[in-house]
Amino acid sequence: MVVLKGIPSVLSPELLYALARMGHGDDIVLADANFPVSSISRCGPELIRADGMGIPRLLEAILQLFPMDTYVPRPAAVMDLVDSDKEKGLKTPVWDEYRTLLFKANCMAPLEQVERFAFYERAKNAFAVVATGESALYGNLILRKGVISPSDLV
Repeated sequence: MVVLKGIPSVLSPELLYALARMGHGDDIVLADANFPVSSISRCGPELIRADGMGIPRLLEAILQLFPMDTYVPRPAAVMDLVDSDKEKGLKTPVWDEYRTLLFKANCMAPLEQVERFAFYERAKNAFAVVATGESALYGNLILRKGVISPSDLV
């Protein structure tokens, strides 16, 4: 738990440090409980634990500090459903929560839907992967960091 004024307590020191070290265009993966975090992080991205934490709560806290990239059409991406889940009509209500939180943070771009194996490849190139306890199916989310303008610095 972080004990600083103005910093959401759900952001661990390790996660804060990773967010601060990321540069413009770097990706961070918020991984659900089923995501292969250990094997993906072996490929390079830093592994950060946020066990038991749901992604919407973590996302809301991150967006208080993290500028989304405005130079790409879709700075937030989810893992698209595989064909068999599409055929079953599987719903992904957590995506609506992500859209709402991103909109509140002035990110109006639609979520990019990335094919499963392409999502894994993109995750391997991320700056960090955050292992959460999110139980929603297809709850994985990639965020691309934007630029902090001089007016954002206090």
